[in-house]
Amino acid sequence: MRRFDLHTHSVHSDGTTRPAEIAREAAAVGLGGFALTDHDTVDGWSEARDAAREAGVEFLPGIEITTKHRWHSRHLLGYGIDPAAGELFDALAEVRSSRVSRAREMVRRLSADYRITWEEVVGAEDARTVGRPHIADALVAAGYFADRGTAFAEVLHPGSPYYLGTYAIDTVEAIRMVRSAGGVPVLAHPAALRQQAPVAPVELQEFRAAGLWGAELDHPENRADWLPLLREAASELELAVTGASDYHGAGKANRLGERSSSEEIWEAIRGLAAVPR
Repeated sequence: MRRFDLHTHSVHSDGTTRPAEIAREAAAVGLGGFALTDHDTVDGWSEARDAAREAGVEFLPGIEITTKHRWHSRHLLGYGIDPAAGELFDALAEVRSSRVSRAREMVRRLSADYRITWEEVVGAEDARTVGRPHIADALVAAGYFADRGTAFAEVLHPGSPYYLGTYAIDTVEAIRMVRSAGGVPVLAHPAALRQQAPVAPVELQEFRAAGLWGAELDHPENRADWLPLLREAASELELAVTGASDYHGAGKANRLGERSSSEEIWEAIRGLAAVPR
């Protein structure tokens, strides 16, 4: 049975590898295909598509959208969206602009106590979707912390004096826009350890009413004790259950293909998506 990884990140957002490298690694670990889901951007699609063809694996264009629901951070995966969909991409442009402004201000705050600069944070990939992981990488490179996780735990968490919030699209609105753009919306890691609590079943019900297609319940960062209630809710709401690694290259311990989706799920998404390949 072929396996497919539906959640990966490249240098176009907060991953450390190029899309072509992900394609080659997907082939090396025996995956049937992968989706590239960089944060709030589709800039890596063309490279990933070409490299997947050369590597002999399938490719699904995707995106991970920064959203909020009643002040809680929620991430939404959108598969096969039409890149010509103006409404969604106008909203994403605002998200990216806010990310840059927020990151610049966090670097300014940090620079009072840590010798890092904006140029060190942005690096060579100045077109990528900038976020806290890039600030963490600069702090690690400067020798202040051992890795991204430590930097987040020490100075980049929401309670830190260096932290600044950012603009996010309302989750229900984002689901609607993904559907309007011909895409397939899936809620990312709804039971992730980093959250104070899992997504509640009543939220899933609201998201389902807005057009949510699935929930990423098989994810390495989901808490096992939070999953039974979510699995029950997903079953009652007839939501598809997906699996993926949330691969970031060296940016996270998550390994490509360590969690995956079946060929049935892959083909179902491709059948519904506006841009299936």
